[in-house]
Amino acid sequence: MAGYITDLLVVAVLIIGITAIMGVLTNGIGKALFARGRRSEFVDQTAKYQTGWKMVGGKRK
Repeated sequence: MAGYITDLLVVAVLIIGITAIMGVLTNGIGKALFARGRRSEFVDQTAKYQTGWKMVGGKRK
């Protein structure tokens, strides 16, 4: 019975691990192929919104 549970856990970990790695790889390939010049689109848009904002909290250096 312990062997069955061990085998089940090993297979489950392999399936979950392979699925996670495939997702990361596919996302990276998709960004490299299809993003082209829009890689920092959201970062740039956020920077536009934040121009002129006051610094809040923390200490300025």
